[in-house]
Amino acid sequence: MTRTEGNPFDLTGHVAVVTGGGSGIGLGMAEGLARAGASVAIIGRTAQRLEDAANMLRAHGNPVLPVVCDVTDEQAVTESMARIRGEFGWLDSCFANAGVRGRFTPVLDTSLAEFRSVTSVDLDGVFLTLREAARQMVAAGRGGSLVGVSSLGALQGMPRQPAYAASKAGVTSMMDSLAVELARHGIRANTIQPGWFDTEMTAEGLADARFSARVLPRVPVRRWGAAEDVAGVAVYLASTASAYHTGDVLRLDGGYLKF
Repeated sequence: MTRTEGNPFDLTGHVAVVTGGGSGIGLGMAEGLARAGASVAIIGRTAQRLEDAANMLRAHGNPVLPVVCDVTDEQAVTESMARIRGEFGWLDSCFANAGVRGRFTPVLDTSLAEFRSVTSVDLDGVFLTLREAARQMVAAGRGGSLVGVSSLGALQGMPRQPAYAASKAGVTSMMDSLAVELARHGIRANTIQPGWFDTEMTAEGLADARFSARVLPRVPVRRWGAAEDVAGVAVYLASTASAYHTGDVLRLDGGYLKF
């Protein structure tokens, strides 16, 4: 990735990819990137949701490409990344954010199929996404930034969610591996680790008064995370301001883990 003279956070000419970019944390990242001047490709499974998000992002005046793709489908991911590079000419950053929570099932009752239905998206899908993005970055010879979205579930025990926790811990370790291996190509790799965010995935839990009464007082900033809280971090990790920052975990939890 070439350095920009002047403001290092100016993403004019930058091409970013965000999976799960049609809503929630992914859309928050895409919003920040587009506002900073980047051209953005958002990947997801629901065409209408992607188109609605793309129309919102286009208000910033930069090209937006919605791409319908299931990140568990290896061929589809390969073709999607090639399509994005063909559309924009190169890739500068890729945020592997697409994920599912799965059901809350006691481990004694969790089948291997149910376990894999989560890991296929939350771990395999992240691997496929970042591998294909890295291939495009290496071929273009511009360097780049890879970002995996993990969770506090990688650090804390999550009863009845072993697949989600295992996937998120795996993402964190995988990003460290990519940081070491791909540095020679000028590619950075970091992890974003959100805490309790108010998204579609967590809506049911956060709406439970008993849950909120137990958890919210443990968040020092006294509110749930919002989509816009990831925008600045996404811009930083995409920009040349983070040129020497790799193999790290950036935790966004309002201080939850420290309290």
